[in-house]
Amino acid sequence: MIIGGFYMATPAKQLKHPYITANKKLRGGEPVIAGTGIRVLDIAIRYELMGMSPEDIIIALPHVNLSQIHDALSYYYEHKYDIDSKWKDAIKKTAAIKKIHPSILEKKIGKVKDLHR
Repeated sequence: MIIGGFYMATPAKQLKHPYITANKKLRGGEPVIAGTGIRVLDIAIRYELMGMSPEDIIIALPHVNLSQIHDALSYYYEHKYDIDSKWKDAIKKTAAIKKIHPSILEKKIGKVKDLHR
């Protein structure tokens, strides 16, 4: 908004995400695409880390549509810090458990490449 020749900062509106829901009884309360159980994080990982386009994600997950994918990505970017923090904490907990209980498969075939760097 311009007032007296100056741009005035306007508070950012909280976006509504019609395709995203969070319910403590489903996936521990993590945000998911409504009616699917697919976590917003699952979509973000496919997009950000795996380099999949939204169209590629639809091919991999044919029961979701493009609007749902874009809404999940929008939600992810709006809540990126919180979602990433929870994911990193989960990776750390998993690593701690792996130290206590090594993988039987890794004992047989050797160390599996770490995808989480």
